[in-house]
Amino acid sequence: MKSLLRRLPLGMPNTQYYFCDSSECEVVYFPLDTQAPLFRRGDLMVRVGSKETEEPIPVCYCFGFTRKEIEEEIAETGRSTVADRIKTEVNAGNCSCEVKNPSGKCCLGDVTRTVRDRLRQKGESKE
Repeated sequence: MKSLLRRLPLGMPNTQYYFCDSSECEVVYFPLDTQAPLFRRGDLMVRVGSKETEEPIPVCYCFGFTRKEIEEEIAETGRSTVADRIKTEVNAGNCSCEVKNPSGKCCLGDVTRTVRDRLRQKGESKE
């Protein structure tokens, strides 16, 4: 979290923060301690993919893949190689999701969901 904030407040409280992935909410990080500050989309140095509606919508923060790139690859080839490319990089030790991804989690779940959703949409558009 701290690596993604534009500015850390002076006297940053030592409290647990949680990630909000709701697209309906501007808040990205929130504490249970109501005296501690909230952090919104504009407080981060990166775009938060789950909260974005306009491209570029990031799905992989370590290697820079966007939703549009996945959509274009599927449109051109009928499949996506992004997840396999990321797995190769992860196996080579080149991943740092815990500091680059606002959720602090590996992006492979988001990538897999994006690919599945785009493939499903492509299949539905053929009918």
